[in-house]
Amino acid sequence: MADALRAATARISAASDTPRLDAELLMAHALGLSRNALLLRQRDLRVPPGFAALTDRRVAGEPVAYITGFRDFWTISLAVTPDVLIPRPDSETLIEAAVAHFTARAPRSILDLGTGSGALLLAALSEWPDAHGLGVDASPGALAVAQGNAERLGLAGRATFRPGDWAQGIDGRFDLILINPPYIARSVALAGDVLHEPDSALFAGVEGLDDYRRIVPDLPRLIAPDGMAAIEIGYDQKDAVSTLLGDAGLTVRALQDLAGHDRCLVATMSKRTGAMQLTP
Repeated sequence: MADALRAATARISAASDTPRLDAELLMAHALGLSRNALLLRQRDLRVPPGFAALTDRRVAGEPVAYITGFRDFWTISLAVTPDVLIPRPDSETLIEAAVAHFTARAPRSILDLGTGSGALLLAALSEWPDAHGLGVDASPGALAVAQGNAERLGLAGRATFRPGDWAQGIDGRFDLILINPPYIARSVALAGDVLHEPDSALFAGVEGLDDYRRIVPDLPRLIAPDGMAAIEIGYDQKDAVSTLLGDAGLTVRALQDLAGHDRCLVATMSKRTGAMQLTP
């Protein structure tokens, strides 16, 4: 077992920055175990026949999450397919922002625009057991994945998913709005796992701002009093997206991810409509 993991790690290193972790996750998947169980029992285990084929797929560049079919996010584990983006720790910054905002009370109504696998909505619902939420996505494949995740996690009774074009046709106000839109400029050359992820969830025009421009005008009518929107951005988009939010009359605060990059903008209703207020 140890020799097989070392050999797989060496092979995967050409395709991944985390080859040992990838090898362990693939071995655990092949054995039907958790990674922790693998690490505790590896001296007693034998290499399963399917491990070599899984390693070949990773060496060819296929993301581990698509190979195993699952990815951990926040406190939940999500099924993922090539129909959806792979949930990443950077996006947990949005949930952290929401937890920090709702200290005195819990959100009751949640909207997730561009829900994908349902990661943000389902993470929020797992955090606040009295909340209900709506997830919207233009992709039928993504909605099927999100619905399946809600059912598997026992959250289907509090989560509704529907097809839609961002906030068009959505009425009412929400305590918490979660948004992770495409934000990569079309000219950017991609590498690594994202090469296997859906283009429609990655690219947003020449500047990477097209979808923000469509979403932001609807936020003032959707954010409930004392509510908030948590919006994921690219590392260099704070000023541009903050200006869009400020022009819509929202107060804006930026938060950084674990790497220290600007990753989340928190938008709340401004007392001075139309005036931009940006907190560093």
